[in-house]
Amino acid sequence: MSTRRSILSQKGALIAASLIAALLAGAVVAVGYPLDGAQRIGIRRLAGYLQAQQAAKGAKLPAGALLGSADIQLNLTEQGSDWDIEGAPKDPVLQVAIEAIFAKRDPSYGVAVIDISDPEAIAWAGVREDRTQLPGSVGKLLCLIAVFDGLKRIYPDPAARERVLRERVMVATDWTLGDAHTVPKYDPVSGSNRFSVVAPGDRFTLSEWIDHMISASANSAGAMVWKEAMLMRRFGAEYPPSPEAEAAFLRDTPKAELTRLSQVVIEEPLVAAGIDTKELRQGTMWTRVSQARIPGLASFASPGQLVRVLLRIEQGRMVDAWSSLEMKRFLYMTKRRYRYVYAPELAAAAVYFKSGSFYECQPEPDFKCARYMGNVRNLMNSVAIVETPAQHSQEQRSPEQKRYLVVMFSNVLKVNSAWDHSRVGAAIDEVVRTRKPAAVKDQATPDQLREAGKSETSG
Repeated sequence: MSTRRSILSQKGALIAASLIAALLAGAVVAVGYPLDGAQRIGIRRLAGYLQAQQAAKGAKLPAGALLGSADIQLNLTEQGSDWDIEGAPKDPVLQVAIEAIFAKRDPSYGVAVIDISDPEAIAWAGVREDRTQLPGSVGKLLCLIAVFDGLKRIYPDPAARERVLRERVMVATDWTLGDAHTVPKYDPVSGSNRFSVVAPGDRFTLSEWIDHMISASANSAGAMVWKEAMLMRRFGAEYPPSPEAEAAFLRDTPKAELTRLSQVVIEEPLVAAGIDTKELRQGTMWTRVSQARIPGLASFASPGQLVRVLLRIEQGRMVDAWSSLEMKRFLYMTKRRYRYVYAPELAAAAVYFKSGSFYECQPEPDFKCARYMGNVRNLMNSVAIVETPAQHSQEQRSPEQKRYLVVMFSNVLKVNSAWDHSRVGAAIDEVVRTRKPAAVKDQATPDQLREAGKSETSG
């Protein structure tokens, strides 16, 4: 082992040791990414989530957020491993019910739903599933895939990849500036998390940066993770580079080449999985500094291609089976639910979720701009795997459990899109369970409208 890697291992071991000590302070109850995997993967904030969950007072996670690592499984690695929406006809009964939801709603909606409850009889439906729009933070899912592809290229052995996720410590620099999203930072003294924006000098493991990118949707973390995928491709067997080598690479490489490499690490694993990149691209870095150093391209996505990404994860075909399962665990939602998965109808469900939004306003008589209610653009994008009700792996899987993949886009102006997605999401859940048209229950109190769009980190 090189001196550099030895030092990184020592630093990673120190972080892991502090996490283990925190966990030993109480019984392990699965409440995080999932919490019983915290020692293995190196995400310290989960110790704080454990303490909050065990406290006598305070908000508690819903039943669907209480799975452990072994409970999270891929559903299509055997039966259904070759199935695809391309070439498969839409299920006529499911299609009629899904169309009924959107028949009188804004034409900006695009949706794709795949019911994988029975791997031998997969069914799907869609409405304007090929429609593309700016994906917003949903594009961070592609950065997640890029970094796992980079890990596989360097480390064929999954145990080595796991070690790097746990022990690789990355220090925040000016690369992270300009992000308003807050992330959980574990305080070992109090045993709790405090929330603040990423600041230069903050130190997180690679797993923690990924977790901040997915769970907190931090743009700073998205920039760091995407850069890490580029470093993996550039340095290969010499990864991780020294800070000096990393700085020289970013400084001396022509910007056009950096742009090309940023797209290579995003596109190649998607193409290898059979995804159509003509309908799916993350082209722009996530922070002001990263955008200045690596010029970007247009970003776009369609529900049809994103739902195929979720399908490939369930099939164990996104990078490979180990990576697919680990990525699904990173998507497991164990914090305050909001937007599409705010619906109380999904409280018992295990949800694996990413969302992205972008709204903008201009002056208009009798209109007050508000969050997720733009009158120029009001993009809302939701990507989810739903398993309802959630079941622990030691239980015999009930034939009543429904498992489905859903991607929904919208651009409905002057409507609270967070609340809107939560209500449409509840209707889709009913359709998957019953195969009958379901009414969208749109009515809301002011508190519900506000809470539906309020994430735990408020970013």
